[in-house]
Amino acid sequence: MLHNNTQRDTFLHNSSVKTIREYLMIVLALFPFALMVNWIFVPQNVVGAGLTGICSIIYYATQGLFLDFFPEYGGSVPLWISSLTINIILLLIAAFTVGWRFCVRTLVGVLALAFWYRIIPMRATPLIEDPVAACLVGGFVFGISLGIVMLNNGSSGGTDIVAMIIHNYRDVSLGKVMVICAAVIIASSFFLPIPEQFYVEGMDVNDFKIKRILYGLCMTVSYTVALDWIMARLRQSVQFFIFSAKYAEIATAINQTVHRGVTVLDGTGWYSQSPIHVVTVLARKQESQMIFHIIKSIDPNAFVSQANVSGVFGQGFDTIKNK
Repeated sequence: MLHNNTQRDTFLHNSSVKTIREYLMIVLALFPFALMVNWIFVPQNVVGAGLTGICSIIYYATQGLFLDFFPEYGGSVPLWISSLTINIILLLIAAFTVGWRFCVRTLVGVLALAFWYRIIPMRATPLIEDPVAACLVGGFVFGISLGIVMLNNGSSGGTDIVAMIIHNYRDVSLGKVMVICAAVIIASSFFLPIPEQFYVEGMDVNDFKIKRILYGLCMTVSYTVALDWIMARLRQSVQFFIFSAKYAEIATAINQTVHRGVTVLDGTGWYSQSPIHVVTVLARKQESQMIFHIIKSIDPNAFVSQANVSGVFGQGFDTIKNK
């Protein structure tokens, strides 16, 4: 009974540590996300996909209208206010349609993003002057940040919430909903006025607006590629087969240090006909070095086989999806 209680306490402790680590990663990953928006996309007058695009449209459309309230933003509604307001409304709807569990984790991302929007100063001129380079670099950083958030079971809110709500009531994939949202948001930037700092006497207004849409698409493609890359890289899993006389020590160390499940298989060495024990572990690729370090510190002579696996589903890995 005491042993079971100890195991339960250890499991609860590990789960709490993992949850805190995930929340911390979500908060930190959204810093470069907000940095790209405040230092590149908004100063460059680029409208991207998602709620960031909607908030950017609100920012541009309200320029000079609220000078008494937001003089430091040129009278525009700040991104942190529009982002927080829209997300809270969407979360309240999602709480009754999708469930509170989804909302709690999303709320962490929503509050973190609003916080970073608030404390990162808005640049008057973009960090990268060339719009194409700005969209490519900014989009890449954007995608990496979002990927880290998603890999830690988080969300930045916005169209993620909309997609979940629609998916809950209609047989439409999440990806399709998000693509439609992105297309509508980016296309709507055509109807925005041209900011004073970008207006030149005699310029082709429609040409500027079409370019703004193309830049938005360029940024979206860049962040999508980066997102797919980071998701594929960090989700890659490996399988270990460890042959060692100190199998029990190795299994316990991996279980308690890496927090991965370990299975010990009974076998027979065919040449010696003696019984052997094989430790098998499934882990993320980035955890490989830690596992090798544990094995080497306990039994430098252990025989180890490591192989990449195409998919691992279940607790601690990806969720099983119906196809």
